[in-house]
Amino acid sequence: MLRDEPFVCVIGGSNVDIQGFPERELIYRDSNPGRVKISLGGVGRNIAENLARMGVNTRLISVVGDDLYGGRILEEARRAGLNMQDTLILKGEQTSTYLSILDHAMDMVLAINHMDAMDRMTVDFVKSKRHVIENAALCVLDTNLPANALEYLLTTFRNTVFFLDTVSTAKARKARDLIGRVHTVKPNRLEAEILSGIPIRDEADLEKAAAILCGKGVRNVFLSLGEEGLFCSNGEVSRLVRAPKVKIANATGAGDAAMAGLALGYLRGKNLDDTGKLAVAASIIALSSENTINPAMSEALLYSTAKELE
Repeated sequence: MLRDEPFVCVIGGSNVDIQGFPERELIYRDSNPGRVKISLGGVGRNIAENLARMGVNTRLISVVGDDLYGGRILEEARRAGLNMQDTLILKGEQTSTYLSILDHAMDMVLAINHMDAMDRMTVDFVKSKRHVIENAALCVLDTNLPANALEYLLTTFRNTVFFLDTVSTAKARKARDLIGRVHTVKPNRLEAEILSGIPIRDEADLEKAAAILCGKGVRNVFLSLGEEGLFCSNGEVSRLVRAPKVKIANATGAGDAAMAGLALGYLRGKNLDDTGKLAVAASIIALSSENTINPAMSEALLYSTAKELE
């Protein structure tokens, strides 16, 4: 990488996804015929690879074991043009694993995540990456990070632009008292309730929740509403970017792709509306592939898909 070449830094989880696809409607407490697919995942890693496939110079700071899966993650990053030289490799330890069961509609029903490796993302390790974080054009975080590492990042690097993916309701709580230090956040409805402190039942509540977050210092809120689309707000202007009906091959990586779309919109200087469209377009591209990350992802495909939303 050239010293003066802008880059995005992503700090977050890397893991292996093991997904079960049933042939028909799930029968609980029973063995269901279907297929099992092993692919690479982790919110931070997914965001980073999507960005790399969009042509963005991206550096991923994560944690992997030195096992077979860790080696596969590093090799896939090399093939995708994703820089993982700053990732911590744990000697003699296991790479994080995410096990999920999808239903006949290809949506996730249940999952178990074994993310113990991320506990090794210590404050001291983060300190050792100061030069990367301070020089990034943008830094994307996920809440798989230990709470103390997340707090250190958001309170120490005052001149770094941070985007935050809240990951889940349980993990979103880590960011509740720090949210004002985040430039852009992408929660779903339940995560936004935790961050804002209010229930969200209708469009008026969406406006209130966004206003609360922006009042704390957040610049942009992109609230995922699933099939309904993406609610976008900067505290003054808001709109809903509706998602078209698409045939879903795999819903697992849609949110991560959307965050990559938001990051690209920021880098390209897009306004709130156009950035929201890029995020929805990225999720559409992700949904159309059985892989967690669509290998066809590119900036050109993203723009052409976003254009169809107009």
